[in-house]
Amino acid sequence: MAQEIPVYLFTGFMDSGKTTLVEETLYENDFSDGAKGLIIMCEDGDKEYNEDKLKTVNFKLTSIENEEDFTSEKLRELNEQYLPEQVFIEYNGTWGIDRILEAELPENWVIVQHLTTVDSTTFDLYMNNMRAIMQEQVFASDVVIFNRTDDDTDRGHLRRTIKNINRKAQIVYERKDGTIDERPEELPFDINADVIELSDADYAIWFMDATENYKKYDGKKIKFRALVYNPDKLKKGIMVPGRFAMTCCIEDVQFIGFKCKYNDEESIPHKSWIDITAEVKVEFAMEYKGKGPVLYPISIEMAEKPEDELVYFS
Repeated sequence: MAQEIPVYLFTGFMDSGKTTLVEETLYENDFSDGAKGLIIMCEDGDKEYNEDKLKTVNFKLTSIENEEDFTSEKLRELNEQYLPEQVFIEYNGTWGIDRILEAELPENWVIVQHLTTVDSTTFDLYMNNMRAIMQEQVFASDVVIFNRTDDDTDRGHLRRTIKNINRKAQIVYERKDGTIDERPEELPFDINADVIELSDADYAIWFMDATENYKKYDGKKIKFRALVYNPDKLKKGIMVPGRFAMTCCIEDVQFIGFKCKYNDEESIPHKSWIDITAEVKVEFAMEYKGKGPVLYPISIEMAEKPEDELVYFS
């Protein structure tokens, strides 16, 4: 059986740092380990590769200039011509991402990692003016790298926006000098309070953090206003207090909440509003397909519907 040929896919808009990231990957930590490699470049940015330097790590460079030329046939042709043992594809930021993700790759080529570079200084501009293209860039990424950050960069806003589009993505912040910013992100509520009180503005942020970092909430007490999901078909002793959250637009509203174990759940009508204080316990749940936060109510009070029923991630 032939050995798999790993393919590393780099996406992002022009001048977002793709070429720099490829070079850092190749020249640092002896990444290629001498294996014969190929870079397929799909756009000409300000930064160019030094082909003589690429030879020192046993890599060659080729290009595909037009989107219509990025075909399965072309990739097979390059495979036969260069016989690579690993492939880096620097994809064009204006081409449809489905062209590469749905392409029939040459035999044994396997996309093992999808990395997206984003210029943090222009991210909001792109999201406001080219939202669909920006979302397409990151929705399937394994790693999203925000570069050109500094101490004033609102990392929480960047992270929430990306996680809204792609929950599984790992997010990295790279400073302007090339170092990685590893400071912990600040949350808008006090996680060490006896009872963590969430405002409507905090709920979606807490939900996302508790989904990803549920262990740190084990044994914590939480209080928030919630809409109760409690239809008759739900298992006895279970309800789901949560909120409807808007991701990028009104068409993307979804209900977000955690499993809640409450013996008297029949007394809480479906779609009623409550103020709930509950203890969080980390447990295995079939609904999560693994461990996650499960709420155990300490107190429940009926409440008025808030002025804005939606909560927001950013």
